[in-house]
Amino acid sequence: MPVMTKPHLLPIQWAAMAIIILLVGLYAGRFAINPSDLLSAMQKLPSVLIDLMMTGQVSEELTQQERIILLIRLPRLLTALIVGAGLAVSGAVYQGVFRNPLVSPDILGVASGCMFGAAMGLILPGSSWFTVQLLAFVCGLSAACVAMFMARKFGSNSILLMLMTGIIIGSIFGSGLTMLKALADPYGELPAIVFWLMGSLSASSWSTVAQLAVPVVIGYGLIHSLRYRLNVLCLGDQQSRSLGIEPAKLRLVLIIISSFIVASCVATVGQVAWIGLVVPHMVRTFAGANNMRVIPLSTAIGAIFLLLADSVARSSFTMEIPIGIVTSLVGAPLFAFLLFRFRQGGTY
Repeated sequence: MPVMTKPHLLPIQWAAMAIIILLVGLYAGRFAINPSDLLSAMQKLPSVLIDLMMTGQVSEELTQQERIILLIRLPRLLTALIVGAGLAVSGAVYQGVFRNPLVSPDILGVASGCMFGAAMGLILPGSSWFTVQLLAFVCGLSAACVAMFMARKFGSNSILLMLMTGIIIGSIFGSGLTMLKALADPYGELPAIVFWLMGSLSASSWSTVAQLAVPVVIGYGLIHSLRYRLNVLCLGDQQSRSLGIEPAKLRLVLIIISSFIVASCVATVGQVAWIGLVVPHMVRTFAGANNMRVIPLSTAIGAIFLLLADSVARSSFTMEIPIGIVTSLVGAPLFAFLLFRFRQGGTY
């Protein structure tokens, strides 16, 4: 087995790169921004955040450029950063728990549950955007919980059985989503459902950043503290028990935390494909399978990936395209390249 070389960049360097890309992204867009406008906006950022928390409104003294930076672009970029990091770290955990680099975060039907809940919220009379997000979040977590409950009820804690129950639950929610699309108004509700399913960051605001930051940051903190235990879990159940770790309980904890992060992200911005599969898979090709490195590297690179994808989605065409299309167009060929490289003699 060839010896894996250490990655050229450390997690802190990837995180610094994400911050640099975020600052560059503040300039990207069809509305021109000058460096002086950006500097002025950053100086007013603390007062704007205080005003939003205290009164929900911002000062009338802000210029148009400062409003675009502080109220549109910056919250959107921060949302992209948080969602990319959350989906990537969840994918890394799922791949470690199931000991398979081809596993994605929606393997337990979380994404399908979120899609069903959002579609149900969009067709309910008098439903608000908060209701859509709440239903998506509840249905996403319910899908994961039902899949794990079914696996335990069948009297086995095997990974294969959990994957099978996840496929069953995902198929059920997928059928329910198809039924809701068939019942939706083709002139109003159906286009809204289809656009939401493709993923979009266009509705991002500071409230979006706040409601995403809490579960993702807390979830990452818990996962980060369990990185070594995840390494032990990857050795197999028998070896884990010999080292004093109960694999079934640890697996359940990690799946719940990761599903919570995925449900929060998907319920807020819609389905953003491939990040949870491609980014951890890519990290393992150059950093090895040690989760002490894979977890923080996947988090930073996932944030960078979605930041770049969002910049392309909102700046490359005369109209904004859904972020899910960009991540699929980039993620699928990249994943094919990684698989080809692996077949040519790579290793995990």
